[in-house]
Amino acid sequence: MDEYQDLIFTLCYRMTSDYFESQDITQETFLAAFRNLDRVTDGNYKAWLCRIASNRCIDYLRLSGKITKAAPEDMELPLGERQIESAEGAALERELAERLRTGCAKLRTPYNEVAALYFCEEMTAAEIAEARREKLKTVQTQIRRARLLLQKEFGDLKGGVHE
Repeated sequence: MDEYQDLIFTLCYRMTSDYFESQDITQETFLAAFRNLDRVTDGNYKAWLCRIASNRCIDYLRLSGKITKAAPEDMELPLGERQIESAEGAALERELAERLRTGCAKLRTPYNEVAALYFCEEMTAAEIAEARREKLKTVQTQIRRARLLLQKEFGDLKGGVHE
């Protein structure tokens, strides 16, 4: 419970947008999980808890009349799975973005500035070159070198240099 309570509460809050209801659903999730602990066969408690919380949130939204129809492009996944991916994805994305910012800040000048603009602010090489009043090829080279320096911490940073 200590390990996943924040994740479950965040998932519930994102789905319901109701702080107090999210607290109740989080508590109900852990109670249901405790009662059915013997049903987990693969040991993936995180996904299992998220599924329980997601289903409870959907039930709450249906009962309160707050659930809306999914857009046609969202139909490939059931609502609960989209919400879990959304909540977990957002949390992971925030964590990765913070690690990336920290990693960029540790680089020496000028790579730290160029890396932050390119990887964190998502500026193109051309935009960075214009803002820094440098040649495009210089900025592209700095981005490549910054990528190499960051690969040690983050693995392969996919994607080429944007023009």
